[in-house]
Order: sequence, then structure tokens, then C-alpha cells
Amino acid sequence: MPNSVIRLQNIKRYFMVGDFIVKALDGVSVDIKKGEFTSIMGPSGSGKSTMMNLIGCLDTPTSGLIDIDGENTAGLDEAELAFIRNRKVGFVFQQFNLLGKMTALENVITPLLYAGVSVRERKARSIEALERVGLSDRMNHRPNELSGGQKQRVAIARALVNNPTILLADEPTGALDSKTGNQIMELFEELNSEGRTVILVTHDRELGMRSLRQIRLRDGKLEV
Repeated sequence: MPNSVIRLQNIKRYFMVGDFIVKALDGVSVDIKKGEFTSIMGPSGSGKSTMMNLIGCLDTPTSGLIDIDGENTAGLDEAELAFIRNRKVGFVFQQFNLLGKMTALENVITPLLYAGVSVRERKARSIEALERVGLSDRMNHRPNELSGGQKQRVAIARALVNNPTILLADEPTGALDSKTGNQIMELFEELNSEGRTVILVTHDRELGMRSLRQIRLRDGKLEV
């Protein structure tokens, strides 16, 4: 499909649990266009986390084809998948995943350490990312000195610093109160309006309906 930034074709991801085969994804085909704001929705066990891991190159399918920003990931080794993760996908997680002994600025710089970026450029890009999420006055604070919303903004800045093609957010408001969660969603909406592809993974229907498109999963299959 033209302008598809993510393409999943007949994806199956099966796991062995004891003597049983768990069909986490069972023949899923999805196209997501560049610049779309899409939610992957479904109850626990529906397959949405598995789909997120596949899109983020954290896992590989049992069968089927995955194309990320024009690159077929079939047959890629771990180093090649890691390269795609670092350059094309920015991750935002429910629990922030910040390094406690580092400042906000140092946390944001971290992905650039593996990207061959000069020291001066690393700092400049990280400052710019923190300014973009409204944290110019918190750059030298450590996570234990930040509120939940500020921690998530640091995580979003870290996800943005490599200028990824895809921003992939897994329950990004799950650890926040409703007011702060709404502010974080507004930030994602702003980032999408700038042309970024945003994928929100959530079991929260109200949250998911804020995206322009919803992909619903149940028992490893797309709900029609």
C-alpha cells in the first residue's frame, strides 16, 4: 500500500506453553500509513502487546511478513533488528523506564550513545527534545525529583531524540492520574499533528477513541 510505514501481512505468532500452542496473533494483516494516529486496542490476552513487540522489532513472527518504513524485517538478525529499533522506532512505556541515577538530560541522551552522534550534537538534540515536551526547566533533575507526568515527558523526549519514523506508546497514561494522563495524550496529539506516526497500545476504550483510527484485536485476530 502506498505511503504505508508499517505493513503486516498474515502475521502469526505462536508460543508453546507446556503442551499447548498459544496463538497470540493468528493471521493478522494491517497497513498503517505515515502520519496516522492509530490505537491498537483489545482486552488482556487479545494480542495487542505481541503486535506492539513485532512492530517495534522486539520480537519476530512465527510466519508472515513485516515491513517497517520500507524495510522487510524477515530474516534480519538481532543486530539488524536493533538498528531498526534505534533509528525508526521511539518507545514510550507505562512505567517510564528511566535510569534513576541519571538526570532527565542524561536519560534522553542515552539512545544517541549507540547512534554514532558526536557529544556536542547529542547534547543539543537532547535539549531540543526536552524543550519540545515542556521540560526546559527540569533537565538536570533526576527521576525521583520529577512528578509522574514529568517522568513521562522525559520518556517521550527520549523516544523523540533520534527523530524516529514511528512513536510507539504502550499504555502511556496507565501510571498517571486522569488530568496528567490527558495532558500526555494532548502531547501525543500535538506530535501527530506535526506529521509523526503515533501508535497507541491500550485496553482503555476511551483513550483509544482519541486516535483517528482504531485497530481492535480479540483472541489474536482482528475484530471486524
